[in-house]
Amino acid sequence: MDFQFASYSDLQDKTVLITGGGSGIGAAFVEAFVLQGSRVAFIDIQNEVSQGLVESLSEQGPEPLFLNCDVTDIKALKQAILTVEEELGTIGVLINNAANDERHDPEDVSPEYWEKRLKLNLNHHFFAAQAVQPKMAEAGGGSIINMGSISWHMALEFMPGYTSSKAAIEGLTVGLARAYGKDRIRVNCIIPGSVRTPRQVKEILTPEYEKFITDKQCLPDQILPEDIAQLALFLASDAGRMCTRRNFFMDAGIGA
Repeated sequence: MDFQFASYSDLQDKTVLITGGGSGIGAAFVEAFVLQGSRVAFIDIQNEVSQGLVESLSEQGPEPLFLNCDVTDIKALKQAILTVEEELGTIGVLINNAANDERHDPEDVSPEYWEKRLKLNLNHHFFAAQAVQPKMAEAGGGSIINMGSISWHMALEFMPGYTSSKAAIEGLTVGLARAYGKDRIRVNCIIPGSVRTPRQVKEILTPEYEKFITDKQCLPDQILPEDIAQLALFLASDAGRMCTRRNFFMDAGIGA
């Protein structure tokens, strides 16, 4: 599908930080904001694919800044955010996207594995928001977008560490929206359905699983990363200036 992104003039020259931006939905976010003329920085641990993304977008808009950072290392994450602020200016949009939906059965989960799931999928959402808040508030406001998941709404049983983290992100979104709202910082959560990323196609979307998902959707079409990026652009822009504390589903009307 050939996507034509909506254009939001207020996003031009705005500093945008995306975690987990090297591939999948994150890469779609990076491309979408580059095409808006935003100053884009993204964090990832995948050097090769991230550098490839930078090169592929170098002629489409301002070249994105890639920083190699493991978001489970909160000290390194905060340092990366400082670097972005120093090089690109105050962050006006933060998209907390980094996550790992590795499958795991409840009976196999150890305390160590459980803690690792929380670090990968939840903790950095809070600490990244905490780190960008002071300068974002000083600048008069901004947009923080957290990434949830349809998985726990569907009561999927094969990744409790992931689904618990994603459920908690919705609670975090509500709390931060209230705490940061006085500074005109909007905090929202995007809840994607089953998105056809290259990794999903390679590792998860078997014909059987694809049918399972499609049968539950109201719409017969598959959700693409670009679909999610369209929603992020709206929530990041002035068009969504009065949207906060809410979950925005992009799931093709999936049911439990």
